[in-house]
Amino acid sequence: MLAVLLAVVSPIAALAPLPPLPRLPSPLDGPFIASAAAATPDLTLVTDARYVVQPDKGRVHVVVDVTATNRRSDTVTATYYFDRGYLAVLPGTTGFRVAAIGASGTPSTSPRPSVSIASTAPGYALLSIGFGRRLLAGQSMRLRLQFDLPDPGGPPTRQVRIGSTLVAFPVWAFATNSTPGSTVTVTFPAGYRVAALAGSMPTPAVAADGTIVLQTGPLAAPLSFYAFLSADRPASLVPTTVATTVGGVPVSITLRAWPDDPSWATRTGSIFVRGLPRLASAIGLPYSGGDLSVEETTSSATGGYAGLFDASSATIRVAYDARDDVALHEAAHAWFNGRLLSERWANEAFASAYAAQVAGALGLMVPESRLTARLLAARIPLTAWSPVGEATTAVEDYAYAASTQLAAEIVARAGPAALRDVWAAAASGRAAYQPVHATARNELEPASLGAPDWRTLLDLLEERTGRSYADLWRTWVVRPEEAAMLDDRAAARSAYEDAVGRAGTWELSPLIRRAMDAWQFDAARRLVGQANAALDEWTRVGEAAAAIGLAPSDAARLAFEGSGGPAAAAGEMDAELAALGVIRDATATRAAVESSSAGLLAGVGLAGESPDALLADARSAYETGDLATSSADAAAARATWEGAEEQGKRRLTVALFVAVGGGGVLVLAVGRLRRRRALPEARGSYATLGADDEKDSSGEGRETPR
Repeated sequence: MLAVLLAVVSPIAALAPLPPLPRLPSPLDGPFIASAAAATPDLTLVTDARYVVQPDKGRVHVVVDVTATNRRSDTVTATYYFDRGYLAVLPGTTGFRVAAIGASGTPSTSPRPSVSIASTAPGYALLSIGFGRRLLAGQSMRLRLQFDLPDPGGPPTRQVRIGSTLVAFPVWAFATNSTPGSTVTVTFPAGYRVAALAGSMPTPAVAADGTIVLQTGPLAAPLSFYAFLSADRPASLVPTTVATTVGGVPVSITLRAWPDDPSWATRTGSIFVRGLPRLASAIGLPYSGGDLSVEETTSSATGGYAGLFDASSATIRVAYDARDDVALHEAAHAWFNGRLLSERWANEAFASAYAAQVAGALGLMVPESRLTARLLAARIPLTAWSPVGEATTAVEDYAYAASTQLAAEIVARAGPAALRDVWAAAASGRAAYQPVHATARNELEPASLGAPDWRTLLDLLEERTGRSYADLWRTWVVRPEEAAMLDDRAAARSAYEDAVGRAGTWELSPLIRRAMDAWQFDAARRLVGQANAALDEWTRVGEAAAAIGLAPSDAARLAFEGSGGPAAAAGEMDAELAALGVIRDATATRAAVESSSAGLLAGVGLAGESPDALLADARSAYETGDLATSSADAAAARATWEGAEEQGKRRLTVALFVAVGGGGVLVLAVGRLRRRRALPEARGSYATLGADDEKDSSGEGRETPR
């Protein structure tokens, strides 16, 4: 009876940014099962796999020593043996050869095993290994399988890359199912820095000759073992300079590539030359990043990141295998680098958004970013995203994907033009809340908090685009304790917007806008309440002024809009109401005097006075905002009218007394009462004093010169 063995490697886990190998079939899966004898490990394989990195040959040479054992027992009626087995290896491997190993561990000429490719699939190649003889029940034999894992060249994201500067390849262990004991050893030449980007490998050890060795012990589950190794060796980077023009500004870009990878400089340089001008146009801000230096690197050298931007030195580091949009993402950090927006999530979000937009315009492929269940398991509020290098890999992966999706939703909701206005406001340091009337008296007000954080960015977006984004902030951005701030903000904004509408052509005080900008919502609501009270009082001022045919000056508006706030405006309006009250009372007093039965006496009292002129002056002073003069003049006019009757009585009494005392006749001059006196020797005749003649303190008459 013939039993056939299929030995396969463990499934390959996905490793970003490298494309994953497909999951390999189980040894028990058809159609490779040739007999029921292969359903259990009747034939076991225990292997020692040695990977030897050979950069000078562009390959990894793999040697697999296999111990094959037939675990069956013959019966009286049946003899069990195996004459071949099957082994799955990485696609693209070449140079397969196999030999028997003698007792001394050296190749033997007998038997003569064979190896061939039985079939290929997208994720592996299936080898058929002939034993060269029957492996009988209870027997073991040793084989040495050798093959090469060459660097196939091509895209930088290829799984296997073997060069003098960089080495990257997957590592598997080989065994039959449920068979422990296999080992794996990987050897690098001296000078490499080795890291396991996926899977698990022991810490590298340096041998006496400088070679780097990574070696597992016996593996309990060889088919579940997997690692992906990356190693780089310092080399003198080769510079290449390209140039472009960004918004009329010439920019020099120096590409520093590994000596064995000139294609990286060509590809990356082209992305920067074509992408920078388009980024500037899309963002809508001038380029101010200066000349750039772009260096080729590995993600292991950058802490696992495909790209890093150092704004202080204008240096960008891009991994050799990074996608094309990564270079554009790092280029976008020339704008989004902490100076335009203050928080990491916002800078990463919009660098990704504009990189994707420009990549599409350049015809570059950008994979869709999706929030998988694995990513969502590490979900955090984006305001809790730690600085570079501090968060776990799971949190980093989630935050990058989440910020990218958030930015896409913001861009779709805002629109490109409105978003450019947001960046212009942020770049110029403008506060989110500005005077709503574009007049000469309203200059743009500066922000007081530096580069926008998550709060100011939300305000800028909503004020500049006319759309709401609070729902996105609740979903992606804020911590639970920060969500309450959004509730306070909503109430304050509603009150603020109502007050703006009530104010009409007037502006609210900058005190209110500053409180809104600083998210001091209790203070903002208090000031808005004062503004509404002032507006109510202004209504009363307008009604009072209109009732007596007057128009208020700009004084109250200037106070309302000024830095003194609504309280200062309320004081001004109180003063206006008081002044109007004095004018109203003076006007009423005049009417009362004119309609009084004592009009003759009042007329005598008003002789030589001008209360009408005073009242006219009071009205004019009110309309020019001189409330003190207005009140004083109106009060003086009112007092004159109120005292006119008594003044008339006094004047008539004095005139009568003079006339009777002198034995003469009382003479009244129209428009002015002239006093008379008797001459020292009247003798029954009359003498007339001039208008300016008065008595001196002794009672004697004197003549005032004319």
